[in-house]
Amino acid sequence: MIEREKIEKFYSCISGAKKVVLFGHVNPDGDSIGSLSGMYDFLANNGIEAERIVPGAYPGFLAFLDPEKKITVYNDEKEKALSAVKEADLMVCLDFNSFSRIDEIGEAASRSAAVKILIDHHLFPDKSFDLTISDTEVSSTCELVYIVIEELLKLYPAAPLSLAGETALYTGIMTDTNNFANSVRPDTFRIASLLMEHGVDKTAVQQFVFGGFSEERMRLMGYMLYENMRVVPELKASVMVLDKATKERFGFKTGDSEGFVNLGLNIAGVDVAALFTEDDNFLRVSLRSKGDFSVNSLAKEFFNGGGHKNASGGRVYMPVSEIAEYYFDAVRKYRHTI
Repeated sequence: MIEREKIEKFYSCISGAKKVVLFGHVNPDGDSIGSLSGMYDFLANNGIEAERIVPGAYPGFLAFLDPEKKITVYNDEKEKALSAVKEADLMVCLDFNSFSRIDEIGEAASRSAAVKILIDHHLFPDKSFDLTISDTEVSSTCELVYIVIEELLKLYPAAPLSLAGETALYTGIMTDTNNFANSVRPDTFRIASLLMEHGVDKTAVQQFVFGGFSEERMRLMGYMLYENMRVVPELKASVMVLDKATKERFGFKTGDSEGFVNLGLNIAGVDVAALFTEDDNFLRVSLRSKGDFSVNSLAKEFFNGGGHKNASGGRVYMPVSEIAEYYFDAVRKYRHTI
């Protein structure tokens, strides 16, 4: 339950705002684009002008949430994004816990005099926000956005979400729970059920998200499973390493590796899985686990990151050829401490 005073402050902030900027994180996923689009829909329905900004491109399979291509991608439209930040008197940050998670544009945003609101479900939210609505127990930021709007509508005569906004929130809940397999609680199903009652087409959303992949992406997944994945049974651990050469070979596009990190957890006896993706100057880290194995602790100690107990990420700076052994060694060391 969100404190009433936070709902009241949130309403006061949005009702008094003239120009709002909504931020999503680096490598935006379903929860990022879903929460951006859901909040945008709610604000628009209540006559509040807002701009959605993400640092880099979102996956093509999420394009149905942005049919008019109104989300500004900072890497493609820097001047437009910076102008929006300059004009904003309110910023709402969704699905990330610090301005460092939106890279270069985060520097401009953090310097802004605008009121700053955080709505997020990750651990350790930064203390620099004027209003923080954070709950690490919810499945996703989309679930939390729904709860914020639900509580707000109990107090004020505001217009509710339209079907487009509800579809966006359902998408984020579905993707961040790995199709309702992880991090769900009874209220998650209550909210998903209400969204479906309101008209969200579950089958259509699943087809967009899970049935809209390119042939190259499917071949990449097959390659990663058959040729790339390593499993160490005694460590109960699996790993995949996606380097630049493999990206080029399969015509990699943003979002093509979405969900790969979860595949290793389907193996009997494996309770921790990793995907390392080579970028220009670093390796992107995705960690997943089941049961009592905390990848949040693993990420904080070994991978310059963090997140949730069973889903975390980070960055490391080392040759891609060394990362698999480093990961297995980290798992070995961590298991000795638990």
